[in-house]
Amino acid sequence: MKPILRLEDVTRQFGGLLALNEVSFNLQPGEIVGLIGPNGAGKTTLVNMVTAVYSLTRGRIFFDGKRIDGMKSHEISRMGVARTFQVVQPFPKMTVLENVAAGSLFAAGAKSLAEAKERAMDHLRFVGLADFAASSASALNLADRKRLELAKSLAMNPKLLLLDEVNSGLNNAEINRALELIRSLLKRGITILIIEHLMKVVLSLCSRVIVLHHGQLIADGEPSAVVRDPRVIEAYLGSRYAKQQKEKSRE
Repeated sequence: MKPILRLEDVTRQFGGLLALNEVSFNLQPGEIVGLIGPNGAGKTTLVNMVTAVYSLTRGRIFFDGKRIDGMKSHEISRMGVARTFQVVQPFPKMTVLENVAAGSLFAAGAKSLAEAKERAMDHLRFVGLADFAASSASALNLADRKRLELAKSLAMNPKLLLLDEVNSGLNNAEINRALELIRSLLKRGITILIIEHLMKVVLSLCSRVIVLHHGQLIADGEPSAVVRDPRVIEAYLGSRYAKQQKEKSRE
């Protein structure tokens, strides 16, 4: 099967800082892959490279068989790549509906504002925000802003969705609701790469895990194998977590 996303030796240098160092991996259509690593490992930088927020220092990126490094962000989004942001920032002076409709109108080819709003309502129903359609986006709490962020990304009609810590700041009930939504996206055929710090989320959600450390890829495989990798334990999980997982496996 042809990968939907392929990174080849992707490197990004900021002055003397090597933020990403020859990172290579593929995503297959329909996968949900976790991207983990300590703070400063290069996770968000990688997403920024795929979406052309940053240009590459070296390497190549392919989406759906076409090379996209060197393209502009809006061109990549119109091909079917959408993302969420760790720091959620909706358009505060627009309604919830207008926030989502903007994506349909400018990135997903809606032919009119009426059509964009109709599509936006479908996305709001999906994430559970239909009752807030006419509310100001600035009035939403954090959990609802996270759901709005997801609806905005879905409005772009993505084939690939890049999720940047969508569960940060949420309580257990809100996290469980978010996981239900993400699993529903897989049924729609959307490929997902998710940056996540909560290992319980990674282990329950992802079929594969990629680990970055100091800008380098140090592991790529099934979650059960990755959490036992000595390099991952040393760089990110810690010996205490590894011991807990070992004890659970014996139960």
